[in-house]
Amino acid sequence: MKIKYPEIGICGLSCRLCSHYHTEGASKCRGCKTESRIGAGCPFITCALKKKGIEFCWNCEENETCEKWTKHRESGKKADSFKCYQKLEDDIAFIQKNGVNEFEKTQKIREHLIKEILREFNEGRSKSYYCIAATIMEIGELEEALTKSNKNSDGLEIKEKSRVLHSILDEIAKQRNYYLKLRK
Repeated sequence: MKIKYPEIGICGLSCRLCSHYHTEGASKCRGCKTESRIGAGCPFITCALKKKGIEFCWNCEENETCEKWTKHRESGKKADSFKCYQKLEDDIAFIQKNGVNEFEKTQKIREHLIKEILREFNEGRSKSYYCIAATIMEIGELEEALTKSNKNSDGLEIKEKSRVLHSILDEIAKQRNYYLKLRK
């Protein structure tokens, strides 16, 4: 089977916005449908890719009655794992309405923004926080926060630059009622 979208999870999560995707070294993940991950014990990999030969759960004829996918989506409304699930339902709805190509375009924009944020503002402790912000916030909000942070942190050391961006993202989150932490 040819995988067209390795950075879009079988279940609808965006691998591009996961902190493990932006890790250097042996623990770097390139997406759940890449060689290194296909051998993992994910029930969606086993069912969709290996048994049914489909790339996404929403393409399955049983998607509306699948207990595993339903349970995954329901639990994603309340909690996260190592990856932020807060936008999972919105992302699935977007894909079903606009198609996976349009979703891929938006995720590439978000990925570009998270890479710039990590390059300019990650002091070594904020990668997960920044990845959550890139998952939850609107693209325009991220762009505005990045522009404002660049302007307000010119000449500062990395820790101070990170504090500037944190304060801007936290203010947006407060105004929009976003939760910028993994929900346990």
